[in-house]
Amino acid sequence: MQDTHKQEGLRGRLQTLVESSRFQQVITALIVINAVTLGLETSERAMAAAGGLLQTLDKLILSVFVVELAMKILVYGRRFHRDPWNLFDLLVVSVALVPATGNLSVLRALRVLRVLRLISAVPSMRRVVGALLAALPGMGSIVALLGLLYYVFAVMATKLFAASFPDWFGTIGASAYTLFQIMTLESWSMGIVRPVMETYPLAWLFFVPFILMTSFTVLNLFIGIIVDAMQAGQQAEMEAEREQVHADAETILRELRSLRREVAELKGERGE
Repeated sequence: MQDTHKQEGLRGRLQTLVESSRFQQVITALIVINAVTLGLETSERAMAAAGGLLQTLDKLILSVFVVELAMKILVYGRRFHRDPWNLFDLLVVSVALVPATGNLSVLRALRVLRVLRLISAVPSMRRVVGALLAALPGMGSIVALLGLLYYVFAVMATKLFAASFPDWFGTIGASAYTLFQIMTLESWSMGIVRPVMETYPLAWLFFVPFILMTSFTVLNLFIGIIVDAMQAGQQAEMEAEREQVHADAETILRELRSLRREVAELKGERGE
């Protein structure tokens, strides 16, 4: 029985430590330092000057991350797997623990994924990622619309311009890639459209509507859905905070009423 109480006490102290703001700030600082050291390891000059120190520091920071995850697993138990951010941290750190030798040497490049732990460590970044994930279902119809437009315009471009510009519009795949470059507005005028217009003077009647429908309309719909999802997430968070404040106020009021009744009973007993 005493051992159980000791374990619960230890777990409570560990939970207080893990959830404390100072502990989270230390982990965030270590993530940033690790990001710097991983970047310096790509520099031959830095490795020649302090390669051993950088590798030792990298191992120490990784050890701290492992200890942090072990503490969380001990504190939360089965609840650890219910938080997707915990699973994300576990995956990122586990990749760094895989021996990067032989055929697995490519995993050395994946060590930089530890920097992504900064997303789970910073609440504002978590909200942004949550909003992006919440916006994914609403993007389905827009992706379908964009794909339909791409297919229609790629077929038209192949039929119209393949004879004179086979490298750009020789196949539907080549046309789709060229149209993607035009949609991103990367050298679309001088690099593609104007040379095409030298052979087909009315080609602007094809390219201008395509740019208007993709770059300035459909893509803005993506932005609108993401902004709407972020606003909805922020409103939900604010609503949860209001409910928590209301619940705390109700608890305080109940305690005050109970205290008032006790005071009244004490006064009544003294009067008797």
